[in-house]
Amino acid sequence: MAQCKLGVSSPLMKAVVGFALGAVAGCILGATEDPVDRTLSVMTAAGPLKPVMEEVKTVGALGLGTLIGATALTIAMTSVVAGVILAAAVASVFVATKSCSASHTDSVSLWASAGLAGAFGTTLSGATFGIAIEWIVKNYGMMGLLWALSIFTVLKPPLNFVFKILWKQGEASCSLVSTDWAREREQIEITESQQRERVAMQIEQRILMLEKGVSTSGMEPNTWVTERRQREEIERKKMENEEAEMEQRTIQDWINTVVVKHVDFLAFSGIPMTVVAIVTSGFGVFGYGGHQSVFIVLLTLVTLIAYLLLKSYDFKFWMLVGCMGMLATFVIAMLTLHAGQVVVTTAMKMRAAGQSQQSRENISAVMDHRSSLEALNAAFFVAKLCELGLGATVGGALVRRAAGEVKVITGAALVVLGLLAGVEVLSPVLGEGGKAGALLGVVGAAGVAVGAAAAVAGMWSSWPGTLVTIAGLVIGAIGMGKWHIINIGLQVTVAYVFAMINPF
Repeated sequence: MAQCKLGVSSPLMKAVVGFALGAVAGCILGATEDPVDRTLSVMTAAGPLKPVMEEVKTVGALGLGTLIGATALTIAMTSVVAGVILAAAVASVFVATKSCSASHTDSVSLWASAGLAGAFGTTLSGATFGIAIEWIVKNYGMMGLLWALSIFTVLKPPLNFVFKILWKQGEASCSLVSTDWAREREQIEITESQQRERVAMQIEQRILMLEKGVSTSGMEPNTWVTERRQREEIERKKMENEEAEMEQRTIQDWINTVVVKHVDFLAFSGIPMTVVAIVTSGFGVFGYGGHQSVFIVLLTLVTLIAYLLLKSYDFKFWMLVGCMGMLATFVIAMLTLHAGQVVVTTAMKMRAAGQSQQSRENISAVMDHRSSLEALNAAFFVAKLCELGLGATVGGALVRRAAGEVKVITGAALVVLGLLAGVEVLSPVLGEGGKAGALLGVVGAAGVAVGAAAAVAGMWSSWPGTLVTIAGLVIGAIGMGKWHIINIGLQVTVAYVFAMINPF
């Protein structure tokens, strides 16, 4: 483990600060639990759930599960990437125009502005997608959602190519606008040239005076001391300018790497999920949604895609997350199918005992309701885990980048509190779909704080420090999360794993 730098020397104080940082991150994660649960309860009420129930017979239980799961995960991934791109754009402008201090790493304005932009972009993107999906489902049903998801997946790779070109042009424009370094370098060169000319003239005058037999010993000490000091000052400014310019280029290169990685991730990670959703929905449309062969085809397809991705010569982070998203979609489909089968099994047992008076239509309605309910619940929870994990990846990277543990965690926590209040105020305008998407974005912002705390835990030089920080994270999350121990434990575990991954 690397040594964690918290700005304190005492081991006890380091443990206290580590526990406090973990507790802050855990509390802000727990604070998102209640708003998310309330929104999900509204979405799974009888009225909002009706359009989804009506489509079970169209695409089948497996198709419904994979379609809702793939859509929810796509929203989560897209909103996080949108936030990262906006944050990177703001940070890039700061770095290119030297709007922050000489030391970009320690600049509060740089990280604060980028963090606010990223959180706002993630939340706004999630709300926009939530509103759009709610409108599509109400007006065009699951088939409309399938078409929208398919078109979006097909468009992402070419848009990825176009975005990279535009990003390079924007970076070049920022470089042209920013002439501060060139002006400073030119000014230093002019000053250095003038100083050399002055010294040369002084030497020449001294030679002439010596030739004439005039003594120069009286003026020599003061003159050469002054010139030496000026020369040292010029060298110091030159060195500082070169170091600052190199630091600027290093941070800009890191920002570009982050953007490219996330854009590649957005372009390709959704393809496996969408393929699975298209195949299972297609079987449902042709009347084989509940057939056992569909399960075999789905399992074979998931296994084949996962094998091809894992065996890829250049295995990347987005491939790993794409596999995880596809497997999560498969699990959601299984849970959706299982919910309907439980209803059938229960009805058969009750009928065998002579207790059931339900008709086949009633049983079918209950099956559709249970399947739809399970699909939404599972998809929403998996999307929340995805947002949290991707946010934790960013938070962990910022801490490793020496952005400052306290600044990242407390800053993200304050931003999340502001976003929660803002979403609550704007909920009548957003609607249930928009509010759900926005809250997923807020969870992503909370994931930055959790990932930063997890990175702090991993950077301790001793296990007690790591355990104390994780204890603060877990205790804070459980305390604010209304003692949802299993859910919180799973979320903290996912965030810790993603925070330890360094895809950049």
